[in-house]
Amino acid sequence: MIKQYKITVNGKLYDVSVEEVGEILGGVHASKSVSTFVNPNNATNTNNEKQIAEKPQSAIPIDENAISVKAPMPGTILSFTVSVGDEVSEGQVVAILEAMKMENELTAPASGKVKSIHVEKGSSVIENQVILQIS
Repeated sequence: MIKQYKITVNGKLYDVSVEEVGEILGGVHASKSVSTFVNPNNATNTNNEKQIAEKPQSAIPIDENAISVKAPMPGTILSFTVSVGDEVSEGQVVAILEAMKMENELTAPASGKVKSIHVEKGSSVIENQVILQIS
């Protein structure tokens, strides 16, 4: 059975066709496989807000000499209160992480300047993943 969906990814709308393949034995899928087709030619930008100039710098490698703010648990980044280049003080809230339906404040472990942000707002993170770095 093929189902049609409209999915928004990073502010772009995609038409997606999903086909479920597998046998049903006693009401339980013996095997379940999902294939998708995304047509980027049908993509439209539904985000009418101004695009953010500062994109996360996930392509930049982790600097072992910089101070890292890491996710204390798996969750989703709800927001950042700082941008690259901002001066931060020790204990200052730099990001909000939602985990277990609670909002957790991530704070700067030391004073300095935000060197890089390694994840985007709305991204899922794992425990000990570097969120941002301070130099």
